[in-house]
Amino acid sequence: MFTYTVSVTTGKQEFAETVNDIYLTLVGTERSSDRTLVDKSVVDHFARGSVVSVDIRVKEVLGDIVLVKLGKEKILFNDHWYCKCISVTTPSGDSFEFPCYRWIDKEQEVVLRDGKDRLPQDDNMKEYRRMELDSRQLLYRWKEWRPGFPMSLDANSNTELPLDIRFEAAKSVDFSLNYITAIKNLGLNKFLQLSSWKDIADFEKIFVKIKNSESEYVMQNWNKDYFFGYQFLNGSNPVMISKCMNLPDKFAVTQEMVEGSLDRGLTLQEELKAGNIYIADYAIMEGVQANATDPDTKQYLAAPFCLLYKNSQNEILPIAIQLSRQTTVGVGNTVFLPSDNQYDWMLAKMWVKYADFNVHQLVTHLLRTHLISEVFAIAMYRQLAAVHPVFKLLIPHVRFTIAINTAAREKLICKSGLFEKANGTGGIGIVEVIQKAMKTLTYKSLCFPEAMKARGVNKKEDLPNYYYRDDGMMVWEAVKSFVSDVVKIYYSSDETVQKDEEIQAFVQDYLYMCAKFPNSLKTREQLVEYLTVVIFTASAQHAAVNFGQYDWFSWIPNSPCTMRKPPPTQKGQVDMKYIMESLPDRRRSSWHLGAVWALSQYQDEELFLGVYPDKHFTEQSVIEATKTFRKKLFEVTNIIKSRNEKLKLPYWYLSPDRIPNSVAI
Repeated sequence: MFTYTVSVTTGKQEFAETVNDIYLTLVGTERSSDRTLVDKSVVDHFARGSVVSVDIRVKEVLGDIVLVKLGKEKILFNDHWYCKCISVTTPSGDSFEFPCYRWIDKEQEVVLRDGKDRLPQDDNMKEYRRMELDSRQLLYRWKEWRPGFPMSLDANSNTELPLDIRFEAAKSVDFSLNYITAIKNLGLNKFLQLSSWKDIADFEKIFVKIKNSESEYVMQNWNKDYFFGYQFLNGSNPVMISKCMNLPDKFAVTQEMVEGSLDRGLTLQEELKAGNIYIADYAIMEGVQANATDPDTKQYLAAPFCLLYKNSQNEILPIAIQLSRQTTVGVGNTVFLPSDNQYDWMLAKMWVKYADFNVHQLVTHLLRTHLISEVFAIAMYRQLAAVHPVFKLLIPHVRFTIAINTAAREKLICKSGLFEKANGTGGIGIVEVIQKAMKTLTYKSLCFPEAMKARGVNKKEDLPNYYYRDDGMMVWEAVKSFVSDVVKIYYSSDETVQKDEEIQAFVQDYLYMCAKFPNSLKTREQLVEYLTVVIFTASAQHAAVNFGQYDWFSWIPNSPCTMRKPPPTQKGQVDMKYIMESLPDRRRSSWHLGAVWALSQYQDEELFLGVYPDKHFTEQSVIEATKTFRKKLFEVTNIIKSRNEKLKLPYWYLSPDRIPNSVAI
């Protein structure tokens, strides 16, 4: 008899209630073992993180072990347990590693390949590869949740998701519970009523319970023009500012209107030519229907222009705001200016920040990080086998993404969902904004350096103190360098990329239809860029636009979630009473504050960029590349930390030690 020792490493929540319901089969190059049921005494030791050993005895040597078949029978209870990995020691002392990192459930048999990474064209066990992908494609099915949205997974709730992609704790995706808990923790229950506030200072009543240095700084400086402009660079939506070389046709601003704001003695046209004029254009909001789900409260939307000026002190200042989009100057097309009375200018800036908040929530955050990352994740599961090196590279960066999006569709952005409790784009507005944004979304706009160039903000000397850009470039380059190292290990030439049928299927599986993506990858350079986009979008870009929400949006006058009065069409007709009647009432303010607090929290046991506890890769060359990646990220973290020590308001959202690997909140 020959003995093979099988060591099973468990993890997470695992248990096996029934007797002898777990079995193992070893497949070698010479022959296979019989299916071996694991004894109850061994099963009883399947505790979290434990390693248990099982001896499998055979009459003849199996050869090199190439597969392990692992499963469980359903007898009385449908329990499940989590297997991290399996190692097999042969009678001659050789050891083979079989990564798993999966839940074992029902009467399911999981076939594990060894830890070596294989491109499909180099795999001599293609039939198992095909069986795995066929099974996954049945499990991970595309579904159109709403017309014009990116495709999503065909599941209506967390319980319908495959076990391997669910949140481990149901509370993690219970938006109702999280929001109610946030409101309770923030002491907001007593404000959940419809009455309006009387003065700006009243907002401190819901703000004082929980605040940090960033949110307090916002509260103290929100109405200052320099700080209004600063937020276009380093707030939660730092993607709207673009260099303006020519004024839009519908923007009725003139030289005479802004000459008092230009401090270099140049005309508006000369400042445009010099590259000192920037614009935030909310054209996407034009024609969107405001939230009409509450018959007791009329809500309004606008599509503003905001002209910004980089003055001689390198401050970004608003110099003209137009809230409508008519083609001629007159009533309904008023251009508001810093020289106007304080209430006109204050309210005009509020309308810009209101539009900015809605574009942030639905386009910058929801569409361009959450929904796009889910598309990447589904395509990965459908088209890349577990032994594919790109599957191993990407899987940490899709962790919980499908689960959080499924929960959002179920309770947050659905009809009568939580989003419409407070937000002016609730109801049909959500659908209209996403549909419009999808028409202009491109692959290149997700490439960070390309996005900076497209907006004309890529040069530090032209636009200093743009920390989102500067930190984002450092993280992008670190990710790209890591991806390049991994790609070079497995792809010896451009031809190798072209012959990789799984990679080609990955980029073709709906992705190219989703956002003008490429329908094939022909070079290693293209593959590197593509995978960098996937990882950067899920990690750094999401972190940049998500975790500052409480900091920047909790002081409601700085980022209103709705407006209850129409935008002003003339000057000199609003006062503080009109402004307070425009801003969210107490109930909506409370829901808004609870929402941005809940959405800004990290997950329990969060995994940050470059931290990969699951050892999917066993190749030493990739392990070394990962170490180099983490070293570069550490260097970036230190650069950002050193810079932040000199700032009144630190910018840390793109510090690698605060960037989760994936979209999980």
